[in-house]
Amino acid sequence: MSEPKKIKIALAGNPNCGKTSLFNELTGLRQKVGNFPGVTVDKKTGIFFLPNKTEAFVVDLPGTYSIYPRRVDEMITFEVLANLDNDSRPDVIVLLADASNLKRNLLFCTQVIDMGIPTVIALNMIDVAEKNNIRIDVAKLEEELGVPVIPMNAREGKGVDKLLNLLSSEVAKPKRSFIDLQKLCGDAKELSNKIPYSNEYIATLLAVLHKELNHFQAEKHKLIEEWVAAKKFVVARFQGEEVLQRYNSINRVVNNCVNEEQKENKSLENTSRIDKILLHPLWGYLIFLGVFFLVFQAIFAWAQYPMDLISLVFSSVGNYIHNLLPSGIINDLLIQGLWSGIGGVVVFIPQIMLLFGFITILEDTGYMARVSFLMDKLMRIVGLGGKSAVPLISGMACAIPAIMSTRNIESWKDRIITIMVVPFMSCSARLPVYTLLVSFAVPSQPVLGIFNMRGMWMLALYLFGFIAAIFASFIMKLIIKTKEKGIFLMELPIYRFPRWGNIGVTMFEKAMVFVTDAGKIIVAISVVLWFLASYGPGDEIKNIDKKFVDTSFNSKYNTQELDAIKQSEKLAHSYVGHIGHFIEPAIAPLGFDWKIGISLITAFAAREVFVGTIATIYSVGSTSDMDMKKLRERMHNEINAQTGKKVFSFATVVSLMIFFALAMQCMSTIAVVRRETKSWKWPMIQLFFMTGLAYLASFITYQLLK
Repeated sequence: MSEPKKIKIALAGNPNCGKTSLFNELTGLRQKVGNFPGVTVDKKTGIFFLPNKTEAFVVDLPGTYSIYPRRVDEMITFEVLANLDNDSRPDVIVLLADASNLKRNLLFCTQVIDMGIPTVIALNMIDVAEKNNIRIDVAKLEEELGVPVIPMNAREGKGVDKLLNLLSSEVAKPKRSFIDLQKLCGDAKELSNKIPYSNEYIATLLAVLHKELNHFQAEKHKLIEEWVAAKKFVVARFQGEEVLQRYNSINRVVNNCVNEEQKENKSLENTSRIDKILLHPLWGYLIFLGVFFLVFQAIFAWAQYPMDLISLVFSSVGNYIHNLLPSGIINDLLIQGLWSGIGGVVVFIPQIMLLFGFITILEDTGYMARVSFLMDKLMRIVGLGGKSAVPLISGMACAIPAIMSTRNIESWKDRIITIMVVPFMSCSARLPVYTLLVSFAVPSQPVLGIFNMRGMWMLALYLFGFIAAIFASFIMKLIIKTKEKGIFLMELPIYRFPRWGNIGVTMFEKAMVFVTDAGKIIVAISVVLWFLASYGPGDEIKNIDKKFVDTSFNSKYNTQELDAIKQSEKLAHSYVGHIGHFIEPAIAPLGFDWKIGISLITAFAAREVFVGTIATIYSVGSTSDMDMKKLRERMHNEINAQTGKKVFSFATVVSLMIFFALAMQCMSTIAVVRRETKSWKWPMIQLFFMTGLAYLASFITYQLLK
């Protein structure tokens, strides 16, 4: 039995031309997100079947306005289309063009057509063009371009069937060329024979960009350089003259095929009317803050219910399995290590899905483009772009979905800086820590009759994190170097209603990426932390068990108190406890003792674990059943045996607040940064930079206040 026929298809086009809509329509949930070899740019691929049962592998190429790239992601499009050795090089290109702005789209279209790869033009947004009184003669356009043209509305799936039927047959190579290469650069055929390359235009493009290609043979580099020198080929002159020739051809095509009636355009008029408010120098920013305040509150509030339910389910199932299996190392490993690690992954899914649901709604309606435009000027001052505003604000809910949302940032430098500084924003996991420390050190008294002192301290901690993020981004702006040009081009689309199907696909896809990629790292680290906190050197843990068998000792306490004391002693004698004693000399200048050191280590699983660990150490229960009043009393009465002073002095508590505001105390965030940057380099830099900054700031704070 013969294998089914397979075909590779690439979706290409300008930004905002509808590639994502068509990609989702074709592939549904059969999508995969990886990365292009050698770079940190996402590679969205999917599989679908054509009417003739051919299996189609499709890749969604980054949007670009020209074949000549300005950014890393645009270089990917050139790499895939021009490099014969690239694994993703397509058999057929589906080239999306915005029917409502055809002239702008035709520059890239004619460049791709001239590359000689079988091409189909998907004339998208035909409904928008008709509403704008633009009439396109599709048959004439096919004749002028020399490739098949399919009018469609990818948002609603109209025209997709015609496209699939066309792809089921063999798509021919383009019939014509739009520039005179002989006039532009002489004998390009000589170069194409040398490399060798069947297409003369691609050979000429390689003369312009071959140095930027990954995995391009050294011999070919040399042959191209020899041709460039012999022909005295000037890149800038060639590109300029090529664009002029193309627009001469494009103007002819548009004049012959497009009829635009000058009538009242309600869509554009409504968009213009709304933009006067949303892009206003004052109201625009206030509305932006209001919208994202509501989004942030919705994520914070709505996600809490499913997160609590997930925690309850995992806790109940964990208890059931724990009681079902015989006690011992296997039981502990399964429940406290693996099961709690998996729960620590799944519990984030509601926040991730909600955030990306809101972001997709804002993108579909056209508002997200306005946010980027509005914020760009302000964000550029500190080394970020307009699209960095959304991840920074989202970071106040949780850094994990916030970092994942940086995929919308095209600039590599802007994206890396945003990823690196998002964890400085005070997330919801810091809230239990802040609540404990602020309630311990700050009196609950009114200020100016209307403000609460503790509330003002809490606000100050959030502002401190934001200032730290701005400071860090400014420093990274100076350090991180890139060849990218800092040009901000933003197309403001008309306002539309969101596509709910697309929103659902995006939410599911983001959740799966997090679970399958970052989840593996989180679970692995959870198991390691469980082992370090549950076992200790020699027979120390066994000796504690023997101690609690002694009835004379047990009779002094009730069952709950005994369990709390036993947990405390086991933790103190575990590997984590020994590490806490080991690092005590290093953290003593911050005002921390070995018990606080243990809490800092276990808090790496999640920041809020700090509170539960402190409760365990001071024998007042675990996170679920602790007595906060008793915990504060124990902390207040704790005396440092070496100094004779209180462990939790005002200086120590404020130092702890500063440390938690700045330190990277979250393994899940590190896992996501590793996944998003495709490297351990950036999360390690982030870990050491943030920890170092936290140490320095806490040291200064403690030394000034003690």
